[in-house]
Amino acid sequence: MLTYTIRRLVLSVPTLLFIALVIFMLLQLAPGDPMAQVPLTVPPEVKQKMREALGLGAPAHIQFIKWLKQFFIIEPAVFIDWLTNTSSWFRWLPNTDLYTPCGPAVEGDCDLRMLSWQTRSPVMDLVIQRLPQTLWVVGLAYVVAFLIAIPIGIYSAYKQYSAFDQAGTFITMIGFSVPPFFTGPLLIVIFSVYYGWFPSIYDTTHVVNDWDSLVVQIKQMIMPVMVLALQITAQISRFMRASMLDNLKQDYVRTARAKGLSEFAVVMVHVLRNSMIAVVTVIALAIPGIFGGSIITEKVFKVNGIGDALIGALFASDMPMVMTLTFIFAILIVLANIFADVMYGVLDPRIRYD
Repeated sequence: MLTYTIRRLVLSVPTLLFIALVIFMLLQLAPGDPMAQVPLTVPPEVKQKMREALGLGAPAHIQFIKWLKQFFIIEPAVFIDWLTNTSSWFRWLPNTDLYTPCGPAVEGDCDLRMLSWQTRSPVMDLVIQRLPQTLWVVGLAYVVAFLIAIPIGIYSAYKQYSAFDQAGTFITMIGFSVPPFFTGPLLIVIFSVYYGWFPSIYDTTHVVNDWDSLVVQIKQMIMPVMVLALQITAQISRFMRASMLDNLKQDYVRTARAKGLSEFAVVMVHVLRNSMIAVVTVIALAIPGIFGGSIITEKVFKVNGIGDALIGALFASDMPMVMTLTFIFAILIVLANIFADVMYGVLDPRIRYD
């Protein structure tokens, strides 16, 4: 299994490079100009110098190679330097100087970090600043959805066509059909405007240091988490129900019951484990998918996360930011596929990748 995992990770490198190339070419063809927001009073020669400073004057293949160097070499070097020089957790590592910044006092070759055209700040610094807000909302939504969807799918399959199963089918159809840009404003109107229970805007500057501040944090997280969790709960629960129904009809279930095993052991040990083999793909691929769903949710609830940053970068034609965030989502999808394949072997001992 370890050999297979390493082989898949190595083979994912050319896949990611091809995805990066496709993303870059699509952004090159996309309409929009980063100079569009420059005032009309700026002379054309000044705009041209600004364009060259952003690297837009170089050929497309040079821009792509430069971005690859920045993403895979320069930014990891900056991160390693930060770990070894500032973090107390990595004091045992020797101090490094992998990144050579450009400046007036630097002579010879130097490296430039990947800068946002919109803010002129390092893109990865902006991503790291916004990532915790997204992880709080998305991570909690995924945990809530998983804890709700699996029991609902199991019980709906075991009590097929019961009132609980019919109600679960109706609710999950709503979760499938209603998009986040509708459920978000709907929850704001009901719970913020009409009842006044929860704030409509997510305060990213809020600091939790006591019980009262924790209550405020929980209140402002409830509605964004509900919007994201509803969609992923509907998906996982339906797949869980279908997989359980398929396994409950198998011969090994009748054999286990004939041997005198309790119904709890038959369903929760034998049937559940075999049913999770099909569901694990949905669970793994839902991780990057829910990041995509958070883009709309963050915009609706004003969550200052990476989804909101992506929307702002798209409107500003900020290609370094858009390409970096899109490529990060692509990395999540590739890693989720590898995770799903590895989990097949963990759940089913018959599956081997030798």
